[in-house]
Amino acid sequence: MSESSSSAAVDAGGAGSISLRRLLRDVDWRRYIIYIAFVVVFVFFAVLLGDQGFLSQNNLLNILRQTATITVIAVGMTYVIACAEIDLSVGSVAGLSSVCCAMAISQWGLVPGILAGLAVGLGVGTINGGLVSLLGIPSFLVTLGMLGIAAGVAQWITDSAPQPILDDTFNLIFGGGNFGPVPGLIMWGAVFVAVGAVVLNKTKFGRQVLATGGNRTAAEFTGIKTRRIKFQVLLLSATVASVAGMLYAGRLQSGRFQWGAGDELSAIAAVILGGTSLFGGSGAVVGTMFGALLIGLINNGLILAGLDSSQQQVVRGIIIILAVALARKK
Repeated sequence: MSESSSSAAVDAGGAGSISLRRLLRDVDWRRYIIYIAFVVVFVFFAVLLGDQGFLSQNNLLNILRQTATITVIAVGMTYVIACAEIDLSVGSVAGLSSVCCAMAISQWGLVPGILAGLAVGLGVGTINGGLVSLLGIPSFLVTLGMLGIAAGVAQWITDSAPQPILDDTFNLIFGGGNFGPVPGLIMWGAVFVAVGAVVLNKTKFGRQVLATGGNRTAAEFTGIKTRRIKFQVLLLSATVASVAGMLYAGRLQSGRFQWGAGDELSAIAAVILGGTSLFGGSGAVVGTMFGALLIGLINNGLILAGLDSSQQQVVRGIIIILAVALARKK
């Protein structure tokens, strides 16, 4: 090989190396951290707990089932956080919806029961949205108060007793049965993720949510009614949480005020880990799904490893702290 050919090859190799380094430098790794973390955690538990059934079909399906309800709640939470708001009441709304649905089914039947469950979300969402958008009260304070109110009402009207659901049709549709070969809960989660992703990324409403969260003043100058958008995302979040409450009720064949307790923390962690900015202006529904799956993987792995519930709470708290630390800035 001639000297000029060798020099050209060296130059080409150097240019390629520089381009690769520049590409690696320019990539926003925080945008893909959830997918990297999911693969790393999955491989870790697969190696560590492979002989304890972690990779069995039943266990993997259980992970999907257990995270489906959180995924549904987290889809609604994605819209709220992308709009630079927060909803801490979703777990209690799910519990209240489950008991109202169960009590209505026992008294009046299937359709009134479903309507009663949805009415809980619509009512709570209207109150939350109205107080935030019309009176300007911070959503953190409004939904924190509603968390206690919804939980207290659910415990009060049931006298802390479980409300059994004996309607097989309801239990079949809302999480207790399968749609063909696919478990119902997994189908519910997939539908909510698909619809949520399309609406957020492809519709006018989704663009307005992101614009409101990104810069409210600029959004108003473009004609977006930001107060209405804030009202709508809080209404959406509570309504989705009421559906999640009915999924709890259908899967476990009873309504209880405890259903959904603490789910607001898991949902927020899933949303932030999934790439939605804690400061508003960006949202990733598919990322939210992987965030929920990551939390489900960790919980399942810790159970198989023999850790008790208190230790799982510690790990869940660490996840939330990491989620905030890794949140992408605008």
